[in-house]
Amino acid sequence: MDMKKRVSLELRHRSPAEVQELVLDNCRSSEGKIEGITEEFSNLELLSLINVGLTSVADIPKLDKLKKLELSDNRISGGLEVLAERLVNLTHLNLSGNKFKDISTLEPLVDEDSSPVKGQKRKRDQEDEEGEDDE
Repeated sequence: MDMKKRVSLELRHRSPAEVQELVLDNCRSSEGKIEGITEEFSNLELLSLINVGLTSVADIPKLDKLKKLELSDNRISGGLEVLAERLVNLTHLNLSGNKFKDISTLEPLVDEDSSPVKGQKRKRDQEDEEGEDDE
């Protein structure tokens, strides 16, 4: 079943603004893009798109209340900066089983200001700098 049709079925005679959880696992995305999900889903807190054939998340709309996004088992290989820009309250993100070539692809998702004490470096960053001094 294609993604747009599945979104329509999952609405079950509700408006998009009434939906808090939307599970579209195993439906098919044509052209590898997110389809049928718009900013009208203003109260959406969970979106699950597991194994739908996504290659891109560029078409994800701004969803201010979204907290959990499941994107495992797709073919996404980059373009993740859009998630940080449009999903400002996202706390859980599952990207397992995608096609990332290296860890640097995930860098747009790292919040540099998330350290426990403002101005304090994360332990790994500190260790990296100390290791550089030894060389």
